Amino acid sequence: MEFYATLGAACQKRETLEQMFRAGMTGIRLNLSHTSLAQCRPLLESRFFPAARAAGVAPELMIDLQGPELRVGQLPYPIDLREGKDVLLGDGGIPVPDTVLDMAQPGRKISLDDSAMLLEVRRASHSVLLCRVLRGGTLLSRKSLAVLGVDTPAPTLTREDLANLDLAGELGVTCVMQPFVRGRKDVENLRQALDQRGLNIPIMAKIESRQGVERLDEILSAADQLCIARGDLGNTMPLWKLPGVQKRIARRCREAGKPFCLVTQLLWSMQENPVPTRAEVADIYNGVLDGAAALMLTGETAIGKHPVQAMTYLVKTARCAMRDMEEMQTQEET
Repeated sequence: MEFYATLGAACQKRETLEQMFRAGMTGIRLNLSHTSLAQCRPLLESRFFPAARAAGVAPELMIDLQGPELRVGQLPYPIDLREGKDVLLGDGGIPVPDTVLDMAQPGRKISLDDSAMLLEVRRASHSVLLCRVLRGGTLLSRKSLAVLGVDTPAPTLTREDLANLDLAGELGVTCVMQPFVRGRKDVENLRQALDQRGLNIPIMAKIESRQGVERLDEILSAADQLCIARGDLGNTMPLWKLPGVQKRIARRCREAGKPFCLVTQLLWSMQENPVPTRAEVADIYNGVLDGAAALMLTGETAIGKHPVQAMTYLVKTARCAMRDMEEMQTQEET
């Protein structure tokens, strides 16, 4: 089974990475919505790969492309969004893609940072949106953004994605995560871009939109692996429906013989706390029983206070589930 961490400030020291490898980590994810392969080259060459060698591990290096995902622009400082207050998006306010200004009409809701914050559009023009804060929080640069109930019209790959793919072979990338996959065509477009660069790298299609769920079978047939990305997927439906959708995607992956990765808030509380909640370890355990071939931490290792402990709990919980599953299968056979 594969265990991934998201690389960030919290775990980029060589000593920390080596401890995470020794705890059972098999590879890292680079979130290229916040950086680039060119910027990460020194860190990879001087810390990541040496840490893996010191731990005796052949590391997996997964890149998560930008794709058609929408994000807040660069902010000069964190912005405190207070419930009940108004905020501007666009000219003179929080920078957002022009696509958002085109899509968001009065009454539409906009989620920020995997729904940590929620806005409602009150007035809209071609250059600015006046929004009321329904759920507040602290907004940082480059956090995810979604106009709820609206599909994103955007190309499969951005210019930045293509530039990152140009370096993928040279820097030892072993897998490409494709965000917001909307159907077979998105996967085929990425496959063509990889072929043009002579790269035979597996594609992990992220299911995190309504279109992705609706076209799951065609995506399964085109991709090498799937990722059940619960953060943005949870923006597309009431949260109480998300577990059932996760279960159905997992079942279809098992039936199709396609490995899948489970991600988002597996150990979310460990961004602050050294010990997870009971619900979090139960979530990991059940994900393994459902057939997950890989588990991935995001903020827990990228910005969390306890990246080594988080990886330790992830690996130990998953391996316990694997042992129990093997014992149950043995008992059923006898």
